Amino acid sequence: MSIIIVVMPKVEDAKKIRRILVNHGFTDTIFCPTGAGALMEINKYTSGLVVSGYRLSDMYYRELSENLPKYFDILLIGSASAVSDNPSGLMSLTTPLKVFDLVNTVEMMIRQIDRRLKQDKRKPKKRSEREENYIHNAKRLLMDRNNLSEEEAHRYIQKCSMDNATNMVETAQMILMLIYDEC
Repeated sequence: MSIIIVVMPKVEDAKKIRRILVNHGFTDTIFCPTGAGALMEINKYTSGLVVSGYRLSDMYYRELSENLPKYFDILLIGSASAVSDNPSGLMSLTTPLKVFDLVNTVEMMIRQIDRRLKQDKRKPKKRSEREENYIHNAKRLLMDRNNLSEEEAHRYIQKCSMDNATNMVETAQMILMLIYDEC
Protein backbone atom coordinates (compact mmCIF):
# COMPACT_ATOMS: atom_id res chain seq x y z
CA MET A 1 0.00 0.00 0.00
CA SER A 2 1.21 3.48 -0.81
CA ILE A 3 1.73 6.24 1.73
CA ILE A 4 -0.46 9.34 1.70
CA ILE A 5 1.18 12.58 2.81
CA VAL A 6 -1.09 15.54 3.54
CA VAL A 7 0.56 18.97 3.18
CA MET A 8 -1.69 21.96 3.68
CA PRO A 9 -1.00 25.59 4.60
CA LYS A 10 -3.42 25.38 7.55
CA VAL A 11 -2.65 22.66 10.09
CA GLU A 12 -6.34 22.30 11.02
CA ASP A 13 -7.28 21.58 7.37
CA ALA A 14 -4.51 19.01 7.04
CA LYS A 15 -5.59 17.23 10.23
CA LYS A 16 -9.23 17.14 9.05
CA ILE A 17 -8.23 15.66 5.69
CA ARG A 18 -5.96 13.12 7.38
CA ARG A 19 -8.73 12.15 9.82
CA ILE A 20 -11.22 11.68 6.94
CA LEU A 21 -8.77 9.47 5.03
CA VAL A 22 -7.88 7.37 8.09
CA ASN A 23 -11.59 6.92 8.89
CA HIS A 24 -12.13 5.63 5.34
CA GLY A 25 -9.42 2.98 5.54
CA PHE A 26 -6.30 4.85 4.42
CA THR A 27 -4.30 4.02 7.53
CA ASP A 28 -0.92 4.90 6.00
CA THR A 29 -1.60 8.63 6.08
CA ILE A 30 0.69 11.21 7.63
CA PHE A 31 0.71 14.98 7.93
CA CYS A 32 3.63 17.28 7.14
CA PRO A 33 3.45 21.02 7.87
CA THR A 34 5.84 22.01 5.04
CA GLY A 35 6.70 20.99 1.51
CA ALA A 36 10.31 20.36 2.52
CA GLY A 37 9.11 18.06 5.31
CA ALA A 38 6.94 16.19 2.82
CA LEU A 39 9.90 15.73 0.47
CA MET A 40 11.96 14.32 3.35
CA GLU A 41 9.15 11.88 4.22
CA ILE A 42 8.73 10.85 0.58
CA ASN A 43 12.32 9.59 0.50
CA LYS A 44 11.39 6.94 3.06
CA TYR A 45 8.77 5.30 0.81
CA THR A 46 8.59 3.62 -2.58
CA SER A 47 5.25 5.01 -3.69
CA GLY A 48 2.49 7.29 -2.56
CA LEU A 49 0.27 10.29 -2.94
CA VAL A 50 0.77 13.85 -1.76
CA VAL A 51 -2.42 15.75 -0.97
CA SER A 52 -1.34 19.37 -1.18
CA GLY A 53 -2.69 22.86 -0.92
CA TYR A 54 -1.91 25.49 -3.56
CA ARG A 55 0.49 27.60 -1.53
CA LEU A 56 2.41 25.97 1.30
CA SER A 57 4.40 27.79 3.97
CA ASP A 58 7.71 27.19 2.16
CA MET A 59 6.81 26.56 -1.50
CA TYR A 60 4.05 26.30 -4.08
CA TYR A 61 2.54 22.97 -5.09
CA ARG A 62 4.31 23.13 -8.48
CA GLU A 63 7.73 23.04 -6.85
CA LEU A 64 6.63 20.12 -4.71
CA SER A 65 5.17 18.36 -7.75
CA GLU A 66 8.37 18.81 -9.78
CA ASN A 67 10.44 17.14 -7.06
CA LEU A 68 8.28 14.03 -6.65
CA PRO A 69 9.84 10.64 -7.49
CA LYS A 70 8.45 8.37 -10.20
CA TYR A 71 5.87 6.52 -8.10
CA PHE A 72 4.42 9.55 -6.34
CA ASP A 73 1.55 11.70 -7.56
CA ILE A 74 0.06 14.91 -6.24
CA LEU A 75 -3.57 15.83 -5.58
CA LEU A 76 -4.02 19.58 -5.50
CA ILE A 77 -6.73 20.97 -3.25
CA GLY A 78 -7.63 24.63 -3.52
CA SER A 79 -10.11 27.29 -4.52
CA ALA A 80 -11.67 27.18 -7.97
CA SER A 81 -9.41 30.00 -9.20
CA ALA A 82 -6.23 28.32 -7.85
CA VAL A 83 -7.18 24.91 -9.25
CA SER A 84 -8.03 26.29 -12.69
CA ASP A 85 -4.46 27.61 -12.89
CA ASN A 86 -2.87 24.14 -12.52
CA PRO A 87 -1.20 22.34 -15.45
CA SER A 88 -3.12 19.69 -17.36
CA GLY A 89 -2.68 16.15 -16.16
CA LEU A 90 -2.54 17.20 -12.52
CA MET A 91 -5.45 15.87 -10.47
CA SER A 92 -7.23 18.49 -8.37
CA LEU A 93 -10.28 19.09 -6.19
CA THR A 94 -11.90 22.40 -5.36
CA THR A 95 -12.86 23.63 -1.93
CA PRO A 96 -15.17 23.24 -0.14
CA LEU A 97 -14.33 19.56 -0.27
CA LYS A 98 -16.91 16.82 -0.38
CA VAL A 99 -15.81 13.75 1.60
CA PHE A 100 -17.11 11.43 -1.12
CA ASP A 101 -15.07 13.19 -3.82
CA LEU A 102 -11.91 13.23 -1.71
CA VAL A 103 -12.10 9.55 -0.76
CA ASN A 104 -12.93 8.36 -4.29
CA THR A 105 -10.23 10.50 -5.90
CA VAL A 106 -7.58 9.34 -3.43
CA GLU A 107 -8.61 5.71 -3.89
CA MET A 108 -8.45 6.02 -7.68
CA MET A 109 -5.03 7.71 -7.60
CA ILE A 110 -3.57 5.14 -5.17
CA ARG A 111 -4.79 2.33 -7.43
CA GLN A 112 -3.15 3.95 -10.45
CA ILE A 113 0.14 4.38 -8.60
CA ASP A 114 0.09 0.78 -7.37
CA ARG A 115 -0.77 -0.48 -10.87
CA ARG A 116 2.13 1.48 -12.39
CA LEU A 117 4.50 0.10 -9.78
CA LYS A 118 3.37 -3.50 -10.40
CA GLN A 119 3.64 -3.11 -14.18
CA ASP A 120 7.18 -1.80 -13.93
CA LYS A 121 8.17 -4.64 -11.58
CA ARG A 122 6.82 -7.18 -14.09
CA LYS A 123 8.92 -5.81 -16.93
CA PRO A 124 11.88 -8.07 -17.62
CA LYS A 125 15.24 -6.65 -16.72
CA LYS A 126 17.49 -5.61 -19.58
CA ARG A 127 20.00 -8.31 -20.43
CA SER A 128 23.68 -7.55 -20.60
CA GLU A 129 25.59 -7.93 -23.86
CA ARG A 130 27.18 -11.11 -22.52
CA GLU A 131 23.76 -12.64 -21.74
CA GLU A 132 22.47 -11.67 -25.18
CA ASN A 133 25.52 -13.40 -26.69
CA TYR A 134 24.74 -16.66 -24.85
CA ILE A 135 21.22 -16.66 -26.27
CA HIS A 136 22.40 -15.67 -29.75
CA ASN A 137 25.12 -18.37 -29.79
CA ALA A 138 22.69 -21.05 -28.56
CA LYS A 139 20.23 -20.08 -31.29
CA ARG A 140 22.98 -20.18 -33.94
CA LEU A 141 24.08 -23.63 -32.79
CA LEU A 142 20.49 -24.94 -32.84
CA MET A 143 19.95 -23.41 -36.28
CA ASP A 144 23.12 -24.95 -37.74
CA ARG A 145 22.82 -28.32 -36.06
CA ASN A 146 19.06 -28.91 -36.23
CA ASN A 147 18.16 -26.88 -39.34
CA LEU A 148 15.84 -24.58 -37.38
CA SER A 149 14.89 -21.03 -38.28
CA GLU A 150 15.91 -18.29 -35.85
CA GLU A 151 12.32 -18.03 -34.61
CA GLU A 152 12.08 -21.79 -34.04
CA ALA A 153 15.39 -21.82 -32.18
CA HIS A 154 14.23 -18.93 -30.01
CA ARG A 155 10.96 -20.70 -29.22
CA TYR A 156 12.85 -23.88 -28.39
CA ILE A 157 15.04 -22.04 -25.88
CA GLN A 158 11.96 -20.32 -24.45
CA LYS A 159 10.08 -23.60 -24.06
CA CYS A 160 13.06 -25.33 -22.45
CA SER A 161 13.51 -22.47 -20.01
CA MET A 162 9.83 -22.61 -19.04
CA ASP A 163 9.88 -26.41 -18.71
CA ASN A 164 12.99 -26.29 -16.52
CA ALA A 165 11.93 -23.19 -14.54
CA THR A 166 15.11 -21.34 -15.51
CA ASN A 167 15.62 -18.09 -17.34
CA MET A 168 16.56 -18.01 -21.02
CA VAL A 169 20.21 -17.16 -20.34
CA GLU A 170 20.69 -20.23 -18.10
CA THR A 171 18.94 -22.42 -20.68
CA ALA A 172 21.14 -21.04 -23.47
CA GLN A 173 24.24 -21.76 -21.36
CA MET A 174 23.04 -25.34 -20.74
CA ILE A 175 22.41 -25.86 -24.47
CA LEU A 176 25.86 -24.54 -25.32
CA MET A 177 27.51 -26.77 -22.69
CA LEU A 178 25.60 -29.87 -23.79
CA ILE A 179 26.33 -29.41 -27.47
CA TYR A 180 30.02 -28.56 -26.93
CA ASP A 181 30.44 -31.54 -24.55
CA GLU A 182 29.21 -33.84 -27.34
CA CYS A 183 31.91 -32.60 -29.72
